[in-house]
Amino acid sequence: MSDVLHFQVEGMSCGGCSSKLEKNLAEIPGVEAVKASHETGAVDVTLGGQSVPRSAVETVIEETGFDVVRG
Repeated sequence: MSDVLHFQVEGMSCGGCSSKLEKNLAEIPGVEAVKASHETGAVDVTLGGQSVPRSAVETVIEETGFDVVRG
């Protein structure tokens, strides 16, 4: 069974933003699929069999130029 990590992200303003984020997150070892919506700011990261720390995903989101909404 796959685990899904959910994030709320600020700063995505267009389809290009969400596509860029999806591409960067998909490069993380252990990530099986990514769905990002610039309309809602929602990002869902589906993990394969291996564990991926939430902090590693947040780091890639921030390095791509977006902000993770916390709390």
